[in-house]
Amino acid sequence: MVVYLYYLLKPMKRTSSTIPFGYTLAEDQKTLEPVKSELESLETIKEMISSDMMSLRSGAEWLTHMTGRSISHVGLKNIIYGRLGKKP
Repeated sequence: MVVYLYYLLKPMKRTSSTIPFGYTLAEDQKTLEPVKSELESLETIKEMISSDMMSLRSGAEWLTHMTGRSISHVGLKNIIYGRLGKKP
């Protein structure tokens, strides 16, 4: 998990108009800078959802409350099953 989180903490090039959860737009308006606290919260929720301790809806509400950045349960599902590599 630590190695994967380190990979996520590298700046990324912007590829769409949507800023992904866990990142902010850099001053150059072309790259995305990771937000460590959001990515750590995302990892925590991923583990809880994987172990069936929390639903996607509850996880999305928790992330919105803790980070101040809104995310839907569908968006959280896409992140967990896509970007973070968990299989359904």
